[in-house]
Amino acid sequence: MARSTGQNQNEKNKAGVFFLATLILWFVSVLFEIFFNKRTELLWIVAGACLFQIANWLIRSFVSRDPLFVNTSVSLLHSTTISVSVVFILVNQCLRNGFGGMLEHSQLVGGTWEWAYAALCFSCGYFAYDQLDMLHYRLYSGLIPSILVHHLILLICFTLALYRNVTINYLMLTLVCELHSIFLHVRKVRRMAGVRDAKSTIVKIEWFLNWLTFIFARSLSHLLITIKLIADASKFEKGVELPLALFGMTGMNFINAGLGIDLFHAYKRERDPQKSSNYHGE
Repeated sequence: MARSTGQNQNEKNKAGVFFLATLILWFVSVLFEIFFNKRTELLWIVAGACLFQIANWLIRSFVSRDPLFVNTSVSLLHSTTISVSVVFILVNQCLRNGFGGMLEHSQLVGGTWEWAYAALCFSCGYFAYDQLDMLHYRLYSGLIPSILVHHLILLICFTLALYRNVTINYLMLTLVCELHSIFLHVRKVRRMAGVRDAKSTIVKIEWFLNWLTFIFARSLSHLLITIKLIADASKFEKGVELPLALFGMTGMNFINAGLGIDLFHAYKRERDPQKSSNYHGE
């Protein structure tokens, strides 16, 4: 047991060093763009990171000092905020240009919907904050933690798109998945609060919404975005946009598949009272 614990600790240390180094490099690049290239619009990234860090401090000071509870609560705040923003932006554009006009290749690649750039920056700031918070409190496991890989992929794709001001609208569509993230975080907070009765109405409704949004807001939406990228591949100009977009969406689809498997196992455990009472690592 001690040997296994030591090995896990060593894996955490190695992962922590690598992902902290990538986060520092990312932060330096953002500061360079803001101060040397006069990209003041990127200050929304800093604003997002600062806002969620302030929320972290407030929850830690007045609600709970448990690092996992604090981290999950801030993640719930982000998912809710971004979901409302994305729905507002999409509905606004649909009313202006119609559903078909929204999904034109020129709009998705070269256009930027109103408030989309700021919303993407804001979300990017959250992922940077969350990466640092998980690294600081070691809220991850394994040599290649999927959550840290997920955040790194998003930071790379988001910031490169923001620097080049391309595929902003495509990335806004990917953020529809935050609707599902709301219920992932609600479930974690609910279990940490001690509400674990799988037969209760509120838990059944939560699981229904969890699966509904996982299928439509996360899995199906990301799959359709990938198909759209492939269908419009010939319309992309030569450059990194298409390879980067396909790389990002392929990574997201693999992560979604793993998340679906984990969610299914979690659902089975919660339906079995004995296994649920014996499992404390969720």
